[in-house]
Formats: sequence, structure tokens, C-alpha cells
Amino acid sequence: MKNLIIISIGSLLLTGCEQVSKSVKETFEPVADTKAQLKRDEHIPVSAPNPYSPEVEKQIEEAQRLVNTMLEKHTKTHIDTYTEGKNTGFLTNEDKLKNAEEALRKLPQYDGKEIKIYYTMHFYDNGSILAMLQHPTNPDYIDNYEYKDGKWSEPRPEQMSVRDDIRSRLVPLDKIDFANVAKAADAYSQKIAQIEGAKPLTTIYISIANNKLRWFPASINGSRERYSIELNQNGTLKKFERE
Repeated sequence: MKNLIIISIGSLLLTGCEQVSKSVKETFEPVADTKAQLKRDEHIPVSAPNPYSPEVEKQIEEAQRLVNTMLEKHTKTHIDTYTEGKNTGFLTNEDKLKNAEEALRKLPQYDGKEIKIYYTMHFYDNGSILAMLQHPTNPDYIDNYEYKDGKWSEPRPEQMSVRDDIRSRLVPLDKIDFANVAKAADAYSQKIAQIEGAKPLTTIYISIANNKLRWFPASINGSRERYSIELNQNGTLKKFERE
């Protein structure tokens, strides 16, 4: 079963990053005949037992952590190469974060139109933000924007593939409060301070899958220990445990 999990993850990676972020459990769900499934469902009680054994559940959890690690590594080069400028405390400054959000809402091309964030948004402590937005008039187009020195850049087109499931990777800006980045930064920083050898926080990013956002990084590495960390949608701490 464990080999099946690893093979399945490998297959997901080959199909593109948008597939990596899907639930690992969905990968293992069999495709059953609809009528047969409906017939079986008639006899399943509301409180049906978990179909996975404890051993399989543990393997699935390990695989999900592996997927999260791969997703983080996928953006590592991007993050490491975008470090110019010194840190300004932007990640914990609610006023500056709100100003950035307000400036984004005032982009003239989105006047009277809903702004939707696509796939990912990166916040840097040097005061910069990288965002991908759905085009204001063509929903099949995606544009890149950069926030720097208090201003948003002109859009730069993102080359998309027919395999990109754009609609499942969108979240309206109305559901993303930039002030929550400060909450997330506080949650991360508190835990980083408890871990020997952990590096200070310099970036936070949001990943979107199935029209839901998730905060990253999803782990904190120390010189002796590694911890997984998960935040609530509003940026507060949800789970923190040693791996």
C-alpha cells in the first residue's frame, strides 16, 4: 500500500502542480459503478466507519505531509530568488497590509468587477507582494502583479495550459483579508522562537486548491527538530506538532 501511495504521488507530480494540492485520499478512492454505489449506499448507516485501517490512515497522512513538502519545494527557488531589499516588518504591520489590499481593490481595470486571486499569493517582509489574478474580462486568462514601494505593477500575462483547472484555483479577494497575514506571521513567529536553529520568518504565502486557501510554510525546520504547522483560514494557529 505504501508503494501505491508513493507511486500515486509521483503520478500527480507528473500531471502538474495543480494536481499535487488535491487531497491524497481522493487519489485512492475507487471509481465505482454509479447504480451499484447507490445501492450500497442504501445500507450504509449515517455513522459509517472509516473505510481505512489505522495503518493505511497513517500512510495516507505521511503521504499528505510528503505532498506538502513537495509543494513547498516547488516554490522554494521562487522564494529564495526574491529576497532583494531588507526586511521592514511588513508581515506584521496590519496598516501597511491593509493599504496594499486597498490599493489592489482600486486597480482601474477591476472597477465594478470582482477581483479573484488565482493559485498563489506571496507576501514578503521586505514590503513586496506577488499575486496572480484572473483577468478582468477574459476568465481564461491569468495575470501576474507585483506590489512594491506602495504600488501595484501593470499586469504581466501568465502562460496557461489547457490542463490548468483555473476555476478550482480561484478565491475572491473578499474572502482574503490582508490583515490576517499579520495574524499568520505572529503564529509562525511564536513557534519559530521555540525551536532551536529555526530561521526567522521572511515570507508567507497562500496556496489555493478546490476554491479554498491554505497558509504556507506548512513546516518549521530547526537544527534538531522539524514541526508541521497548520493555520486556520483567518491566520490563527490550528495545529502544531513535531514530525
